[in-house]
Amino acid sequence: MAGKPKTVTVGVLALQGAFKEHTQLLERASQQVAAKRKSQHRLDVDWRFIEVRTETDLRSCDALVVPGGESTTMSLVAARNDLLEPLRDFVKVQRRPVWGTCAGLILLAESANRTKKGGQDLIGGLDVRVRRNYFGRQVESFVTELDLPFLNEADDAADNPPSPSSFRGVFIRAPVVETVLSSKAARTGRVPDGQGDDLEVQAPSKQPKDELASELADMEVQVMATLPGRKDHGGAHATEAGQEDIIAVRQGNVFGTSFHPELSGDPRIHTWWLQGALDLIEKQHPGQ
Repeated sequence: MAGKPKTVTVGVLALQGAFKEHTQLLERASQQVAAKRKSQHRLDVDWRFIEVRTETDLRSCDALVVPGGESTTMSLVAARNDLLEPLRDFVKVQRRPVWGTCAGLILLAESANRTKKGGQDLIGGLDVRVRRNYFGRQVESFVTELDLPFLNEADDAADNPPSPSSFRGVFIRAPVVETVLSSKAARTGRVPDGQGDDLEVQAPSKQPKDELASELADMEVQVMATLPGRKDHGGAHATEAGQEDIIAVRQGNVFGTSFHPELSGDPRIHTWWLQGALDLIEKQHPGQ
């Protein structure tokens, strides 16, 4: 194929949690994306996947994954490493492609409740309020089959016919999206109060750097997946029967999932996200 391959660097925040599992599935997903580009006679991509622990690491990235783990610990380590503000700049000012899983979803939310005493720092970027540990304690973790229609887009990466959209979802002390916020409220920091007396924290507001970044920030939150209410599961805040919990959302450059695709061994969500991230990177940096 003519032309020198472009280099795209995807970082995985490696302060705590399941960052190695993400890297392994990203490597597999990149092969699927390469197959699609080859079939379309598009320029090859030289993928680099790195672990991000410092601002220098982050500056070299075109896209970022924030893994599952313990969100309070991750925010504390990020603050100790002077990484919180660079992360906010990456996500909310530059509006680079970012995906957060479980703890990553919490950190990327503009608002979170049920936080520990003293609260925690958030990165922000998704105009949602999340509820931490929604399904209960560690012993109440579970695995269930999820219906994810957007995965049919990932099948296109290998020119395969659409396959069943079922995906094995791993939920470990998982959050859910409790409320979708207006972008204006999140941008100004005036987020409506959550439910009850739980301690709630909010991410600091940031202004996007340019017109494209502003367009991404102003996009509506898309609900990408829900889970039927698990009233029988026993979690302290389970929904009523017939209701559904929001477990995956996308807004502009930011994608978030309550569950852990990195623990499934299935690269389809990684393939779908990687292709979308590449499309956005090419839009943000045309001609490179």
